[in-house]
Amino acid sequence: MTLQGLLNQWFGIAANDLTVATRCFEDFYPKQLDIACYHCQQAAEKALKGFLAYCDIEPPKTHNLDALCEMCVVQDVAFSAISEACAKVNPYGVVTRYPKEMMIDETKTQAAIKRAQTILAFCRVKVPVVI
Repeated sequence: MTLQGLLNQWFGIAANDLTVATRCFEDFYPKQLDIACYHCQQAAEKALKGFLAYCDIEPPKTHNLDALCEMCVVQDVAFSAISEACAKVNPYGVVTRYPKEMMIDETKTQAAIKRAQTILAFCRVKVPVVI
């Protein structure tokens, strides 16, 4: 697979996760808050891994956004601008998969969606070859 193809896959999956998150929040009754937050974390993870792939770094098999963002900062210090957003979305990769691990409300979900949008948009700017 070409680098272009790989990057399009990473960012395509990230965009799909963000779409699912938004749909779970906006289109379902009752709103699927846990699932929406989970997909926000997943969108951020794929976007960060896409940037790492762009830098010719094999993305590690981790779901930890803090670790992934730090790897991105090593490549481009500008990624420190999204480190807080990554830290706030990071817990949703695990806690949303188990009962009553974390109470998630609409406000937290809206914030998670906005943060995931920010992370994905930031990574897309840093990887200009993505379609």
